[in-house]
Amino acid sequence: MNTSFRIASLLFLLFCGFVSMIAQEKLVVPGHFDPRIATIAESTSADRIEKDIRKLVSFGTRNTFSDTLSKTRGIGAARRWIKAEFDRISADCGNCLEVFYQRTLVPAEGNRRIPEDTWIVNVIAIQRGSTYPNRYIIMSGDIDSRASNGSDGVIDAPGANDNATGMAGALEAARVLSKYKFPSSVVYVGLSGEEQGLFGGKHMAQMAKEEGWDIMGVLNNDMIGNIHGIDGVIDNTSFRVFSEPSPVNADDRQRIWQRFYGGEVDGPSRQLARYVHRMTDQYMTNLKATMIYRLDRFGRGGHHRPFNDEGFPGVRIMEKHENYNRQHQDIRVEEGIEYGDVIEGVNFPYAAKLTAVNAIVMAGLAWAPPAPSGVMIGGAVRASTRLKWEAVEDANLQAYKVYWRETTAPQWQYSKYVPKDQLQTTLKNIIIDNYLFGVAAVGKDGNESVVVYPTTLIPRR
Repeated sequence: MNTSFRIASLLFLLFCGFVSMIAQEKLVVPGHFDPRIATIAESTSADRIEKDIRKLVSFGTRNTFSDTLSKTRGIGAARRWIKAEFDRISADCGNCLEVFYQRTLVPAEGNRRIPEDTWIVNVIAIQRGSTYPNRYIIMSGDIDSRASNGSDGVIDAPGANDNATGMAGALEAARVLSKYKFPSSVVYVGLSGEEQGLFGGKHMAQMAKEEGWDIMGVLNNDMIGNIHGIDGVIDNTSFRVFSEPSPVNADDRQRIWQRFYGGEVDGPSRQLARYVHRMTDQYMTNLKATMIYRLDRFGRGGHHRPFNDEGFPGVRIMEKHENYNRQHQDIRVEEGIEYGDVIEGVNFPYAAKLTAVNAIVMAGLAWAPPAPSGVMIGGAVRASTRLKWEAVEDANLQAYKVYWRETTAPQWQYSKYVPKDQLQTTLKNIIIDNYLFGVAAVGKDGNESVVVYPTTLIPRR
């Protein structure tokens, strides 16, 4: 056989192998780009967000203990306006939103920051999914505001950044996403009583647990509009994502698993944070998500925590550089320093960008198939790693995607597609000791579920 013939034969075999590989993964393309999500990323409006923030600031104060009867001032007027806005958005999409108040009475007894029995009222809008109506992705902002004294319901507390920005973001996300239909439900919510102890979030999380909600994740937006940091940094190109490492309600079996097989930084909330990071990298321009390996800011709290406490995944999305002079402060000037959470401290285009992050994450998860369950792993003292999982029964399912990364890497580094009719795979010459692993489900449009970390061993054969 001459050399030219051998080369031609080799090239033919390589070509056949390439065609075979394409045929196996014909609808699943690594780095798939969904044009709908690209459009969503560019659809949030800084002008509309500014208008909403100015309206929320115009109520003077939205303190939990402020006026509830006035039409123009206080938290009562603010939450009625928020509900009316959700109602208007719903009317524009053919009544696609279920809009309602959610109330709970918080007693003064036993709550040191509640001076008298107080009604805490959330405003909720649900865009019901067509296939999985009880599976939810939630975006929240806070309705209430405060000045130096958190119990003062009379003094002006405009709460422009904390947290009219998060509330305006939830309204804007509803305007953008209500133009689309999703298999899973998308929820936009204004939570109350945050400054006195996260009472609105506690009530909603408890109700969700009692009603059996399947929550894919909670995106808590708390201060998404400030770019002038107390540290002197001006930054409109990055933001933070806070997430707990593993569920707070992990039992002894889960803790033993984490000790011997890993996963202590791979809980559902941390996987949700990685999802936010990946979607930002893929669809946002000149914006970087910084993952913070902490439940929240040092010694402080936010409205994702009550959901975490009930076992639901949840993260906090917020600005990278805070300005403490503009948080929880009476409006004043002292020694040339301006204090107070006023409208001048908000950058509206930045708030629009962070709102867009929420919108693309919610759209990606709401369009994706459910995440795999029953993920198992094996490979001790073997040359390769093996993973198995239970089938995802979904008409949109195209494939599964196995991820792995070095044990010290914050993000997934490597991946492999597995056809949807296969419920296991072997990663040849990938030593189980040197990596961490997970599995996601991929839809025909390329949208993925969150990654699921294995929590069970494959029995030795």
